[in-house]
Amino acid sequence: MTTVKQRVLRLPAAVVRGALHPRVLRTGAGARTWRLVVDAPGLPDALRSRLARRVGGGLAKANRPEGAVLALSAAARRTTDARHRADLLGEAARLDLAHGRAPRVLTAAVAAELACADTRWAAGESKAAAASAVAALQLAFHRVLHFDRTTSPLAEDPTAYLEPVHRSQVVRALTKGAGRAAAPAEPPAGRPLRLLFVTRGNANFLQQIRDHYADHPEVELRSLDFKENPALDKLATSLTRLAAHRLGGEEEFDRQAEELLRPHLDWADTVFVDWCVGPAAVLTSVDPGTTRIVVRLHSAETFSPWPFLVDFSRVDDLVFVGAHLRDLTVSVVPQLSSARAPRLHVIANAMDLAGQVRPKTEDARFTLGLTGISSVAKDPRWAIEVLRILRAEDPRYRLLLLGADVDATLSAASRAYARQYRRDVAELEPSGALRRLGQLDDVPAALTEVGVILSSSVRESFHCGFVEGAASGAVPVGRDWPFFAGRTNGARTLFPAGWVVASPQEAAARILAVTATREGWSKAGRAASAHALAAWDWPVVREEFDRLLLPDH
Repeated sequence: MTTVKQRVLRLPAAVVRGALHPRVLRTGAGARTWRLVVDAPGLPDALRSRLARRVGGGLAKANRPEGAVLALSAAARRTTDARHRADLLGEAARLDLAHGRAPRVLTAAVAAELACADTRWAAGESKAAAASAVAALQLAFHRVLHFDRTTSPLAEDPTAYLEPVHRSQVVRALTKGAGRAAAPAEPPAGRPLRLLFVTRGNANFLQQIRDHYADHPEVELRSLDFKENPALDKLATSLTRLAAHRLGGEEEFDRQAEELLRPHLDWADTVFVDWCVGPAAVLTSVDPGTTRIVVRLHSAETFSPWPFLVDFSRVDDLVFVGAHLRDLTVSVVPQLSSARAPRLHVIANAMDLAGQVRPKTEDARFTLGLTGISSVAKDPRWAIEVLRILRAEDPRYRLLLLGADVDATLSAASRAYARQYRRDVAELEPSGALRRLGQLDDVPAALTEVGVILSSSVRESFHCGFVEGAASGAVPVGRDWPFFAGRTNGARTLFPAGWVVASPQEAAARILAVTATREGWSKAGRAASAHALAAWDWPVVREEFDRLLLPDH
């Protein structure tokens, strides 16, 4: 009696191609047959892998993506060769991600790819190890998992989620750190401090800081934008080359980074890198000499591979905008708990809050506002649910959405969220219960119409729009950001207790209570404004930056 292996090996190529046509795989019988074939015992790993990937591709084209994932996963379970197994699991995971789903085989896929990376590393193949490690990190930190849905496995349990990553020998080598040859020099005497700001296009959170030091008599200021230097930008977007450099296998990367950055490092006394992404990784790929290195991490970076590619042994000070992000990042990156870790600081974003204070319009009391809604993490549907609850009690309530609409172009997951959001909008917009104002040049003017400012996000580093709304005199009602709820630090420790709620129902109850009378609403708004100005206005935060950056301040 012939085995499945023998029957498959005897099939002419043309017959196999025909049997794998989407028309065949679209049928239940065809899909089941090929899943049984790739799961049959006795097939050589190479043949099983080749067949399974063809079957998976055919099922995906036949609009059977779940069947494709099942076929690839089944083949992986039967496969003993590490490289073939990692390829099959990786393809199954990426197929789920392409359809906006968290992969059922994600942990196995990441672990399998890292096992291959460790094998290459043990064999001295640093470039191959780097490529494999980066592939695993990109899978573990795929945007569908952490950005384009309202949950994140990393936020739920960072230690358990990253166990395969932290266990990997090649990841430990990546994050070991080369250290620096000399300590940062003492602050200069007899001349201004030379301060270099480093960015890559996004300087949205730097304006107040940069303007302050540009006019400071004790500071000489320069800026370096990687986006404006193609050679540097190419290095900053080459994750595999960066990883290979960290593993000692990219001499040309080393040479280029040294040549491009040394003049800037020789000039500067202090370098401030905004965003812990590519520029921070490239800058720390060279020894900084006696220059002090300061890096600021916002939020998104923690949910990406970048912190694994930054050499924190060459960073003197790491700035977070919230204690909750500091806590999570330390759990993600073990190097930040080592003896050579940088000093960790928490300093709020720089904002002109006094400029938000203007008289409210007559009907602001019953107007909710939400600023910045383009990403799924902002979860404007939570705010819409609050509005529905309120309008069931009093139809005078309405919601203003400020900023660009939800971006549906980023992934299947973001498209799914955007479809639900658009249905919500279509229900409420025609009656005037909801208005979308889009991008605005004058946000303070728009906030004069807002009497209650919402934070509906699942995660934030600080939420400038929420604080700006509070400063304007709108009553703040913020969600207990789910990514950090229940932890030592989060929205409840960043903001006064009365500002934060656990659910749309609790938010609606607070709004109904605080807007019950004009006097009560006005008093609550004035108190919120006073707190925001006293805690986070630029003259207050400026002092913290001066203590960080200026000698003897």
